Amino acid sequence: MTAEEAENLRTGAARRATGTSRLPVVVVVAVGGGIGAAARYAASLWWPTRAGGFPWTTFWVNVVGCAVIGVFLVVITEAGTAHRLLRPFFGTGVLGGFTTFSTYAVDVRKLFGDDRPGTALAYLAATLCAALLAVWLAATATRRALLWRQR
Repeated sequence: MTAEEAENLRTGAARRATGTSRLPVVVVVAVGGGIGAAARYAASLWWPTRAGGFPWTTFWVNVVGCAVIGVFLVVITEAGTAHRLLRPFFGTGVLGGFTTFSTYAVDVRKLFGDDRPGTALAYLAATLCAALLAVWLAATATRRALLWRQR
């Protein structure tokens, strides 16, 4: 983040942006999102959820994606500077397309529809808790690794 961007965030001043200056960001988010969604779809083909079963693939895709987000954000914000398009490409695009909280919501609804409310509620809570724990553990471990490396 540049000093100007930080000042704009602090003061609430809006940055003027033209449509053409946003185009590279839109393009990298779209390309990254396609890559992430393809990876998520591949995971669902490799580890399909059996009918009426616990949606383990979606669960683990979300947990792993959140852990990667934790590592990525620490690395690009605390370990050095990154190209301005890296965060939108990888963070918003790839990882946003890979993590699949919309499928998570559909899975919960399907479990309720299949008259499995206990499993639905367990999945609902377990995914939320595991995803938050994964991002926190990954960010904490990455910070510690960076500090250890600096010694």
